[in-house]
Amino acid sequence: MPLRKRLFRLLAAVNKAVLPKLWDKDLTRLSPLQKAVAGYRYWVTRNAL
Repeated sequence: MPLRKRLFRLLAAVNKAVLPKLWDKDLTRLSPLQKAVAGYRYWVTRNAL
């Protein structure tokens, strides 16, 4: 497995443990900081797959 994919899988595991889950909330009603967190989690998940 390439190093890049391993790095993103590690980041995804850390995100799952540390960052809040936002999947049950309406994305249009999130604060700008919550939108940034959701975008970051999406970016990491997409690169980990």
